[in-house]
Amino acid sequence: MLAALKAEESSGQLQLVERDDIDDDEDLFQAIDKLISQGINAGDVRKLQDAGIYTCNGLMMHTKKNLTGIKGLSEAKVDKICEAAEKIVNFGYITGSDMLLKRKSVVRITTGSQALDELLGGGIETLSITEAFGEFRSGKTQLAHTLCVSTQLPTSMRGGNGKVAYIDTEGTFRPDRIVPIAERFGMDPGAVLDNIIYARAYTYEHQYNLLLGLAAKMSEEPFRLLIVDSVIALFRVDFSGRGELAERQQRLAQMLSRLIKIAEEFNVAVYMTNQVIADPGGGMFVTDPKKPAGGHVLAHAATVRLMFRKGKGEQRICKVFDAPNLPEAEAVFQITPGGIADAKD
Repeated sequence: MLAALKAEESSGQLQLVERDDIDDDEDLFQAIDKLISQGINAGDVRKLQDAGIYTCNGLMMHTKKNLTGIKGLSEAKVDKICEAAEKIVNFGYITGSDMLLKRKSVVRITTGSQALDELLGGGIETLSITEAFGEFRSGKTQLAHTLCVSTQLPTSMRGGNGKVAYIDTEGTFRPDRIVPIAERFGMDPGAVLDNIIYARAYTYEHQYNLLLGLAAKMSEEPFRLLIVDSVIALFRVDFSGRGELAERQQRLAQMLSRLIKIAEEFNVAVYMTNQVIADPGGGMFVTDPKKPAGGHVLAHAATVRLMFRKGKGEQRICKVFDAPNLPEAEAVFQITPGGIADAKD
């Protein structure tokens, strides 16, 4: 049975409650099984599920060329399936007012620091990709660990009331780090860890396949956050030199396209970390000649780009580098044993 987190008044700790007890707003996605009612063969629906397509929304995010590549689906069958899906899901134009209503389903997840939340307009947003880049030890992974816990808080406490998926490419996830963060938020560490699914990726292909496998889990359980730490590391290892750069960027674009589709299909927040590269052409007047790795492909894919840098002691500075709805500004936060928190003077 699915479980989600909810604050219990009787005790200080947050308890797990059955999913049925929570008033859920209308489903954001239409299950792929609904195609059967439109006259599609159940066997063909199963083939789509085997290919990692579990919702009609997800189906419409694939090209017909991709769908005909699924074993056992002919062009005629794909046309029929797409027609049926179009009757279930509206993928045409909607008005700006409708879009405003749709944006009401966006959940903003607290980072643990009020100053950082205010900078982000309330927290890390669902339905979008938030990218954090900076040098090592600038707080990117610490924010990821804090979000693993804060996502499970009820929405009344500025959480996401959902589970977390964590794809680790650098081997930096530490479950023992989650324990003090959970205790800071007054949550049961065991229950918090049970609501995090973790995978360690070793190649860029493995990383992509892990994303494809997420659709099955997200269509069944209430996920609110996907963390990829870091998105670029394996691409920098598996592709070398300028000769392979074009292919690397193409594969990276496919991976990022998959991430934005997951975010929009299941209303989850995607938080990914990125590395920096030295920029010798940055000019002699630039005090810190570093830029985010991944080039323009990564720059265009991320909805919100945050630049992290070290401050004094345990303090870190976060700057909004690029965002469609946020002004360019900075916030100071601190890394504490209980995760990300407001800086103390």
